[in-house]
Amino acid sequence: MTLAVLGTGIMGAAVARNWLRAGQEVRVWNRARAGAEPLAADGAVVADTPADAVRGADPVVTVLFDAASVAEVMRAAAPGLAPGTLWLQLSTVGADGADELGALAADLGLTYVDAPVLGTRGPAEQGKLNVLASGPDEVRARVEELAAPISAKVTWLGPAGRGSRAKLVVNSWVVTSVAALAQSVALADALGVDFLPLIAGGPLDMPYAQVKGQLMGQRDYPVAFAAEGAAKDARLVGELAARAGVDSSIVDAVSRLLDEAVARGFAEVDMAAIYEAVRSPS
Repeated sequence: MTLAVLGTGIMGAAVARNWLRAGQEVRVWNRARAGAEPLAADGAVVADTPADAVRGADPVVTVLFDAASVAEVMRAAAPGLAPGTLWLQLSTVGADGADELGALAADLGLTYVDAPVLGTRGPAEQGKLNVLASGPDEVRARVEELAAPISAKVTWLGPAGRGSRAKLVVNSWVVTSVAALAQSVALADALGVDFLPLIAGGPLDMPYAQVKGQLMGQRDYPVAFAAEGAAKDARLVGELAARAGVDSSIVDAVSRLLDEAVARGFAEVDMAAIYEAVRSPS
């Protein structure tokens, strides 16, 4: 089996390495070739174009920024795609994006599985992602087998598109939790209070708060979940909530803060940099 991984950022590089460690043949492509070349040392074949990467490969895996970039790359890959190829789409693309990509898959004659993942750099590198898979039931067993080297868990959610909807539900919790943490840490810092020890070990504590809160306290943000990606996801959550008839004011406020952090130059660092927008409002 040959896998083609299109997109070798933090997540794409990690899943490619885990498939290589599992003994799979992996081809990789990245818009900036320099981002894919380190994988050659792990045994990957670095392709010059998406079409070169996917030619003869099954499955094809996309790990890109958003629905528009996924669609663009898959159209570029089309000359190399064989009818019936399994397309495992791991990117966070939103509900509408997932449906649009499903329509593109039908046009290209591909078997489409919408499967965004839960987890950041650490779980990705450790092969402990949670894959939120949705697609045709007849490929479920194959997807679960394929996902084994990259995941601790595969959650099968039914028809394609349900994975992306579930991902936005989870990311609603992620971005609003980090924003609430930033509010508390910023207020504590302004008052000369050490916040994290106040909740440590009690019912209000959680490991995620300790990890992100320490980054905020140090004002140093090594990336696990980039602020730019979190801002994109917050916008997608707000749009979906509004269409579902759910008040989106909380996540909309988070979206504005993340956009502010991105505008201040924190796009490519960890989303904990939302602290900067809360601590020093514009």
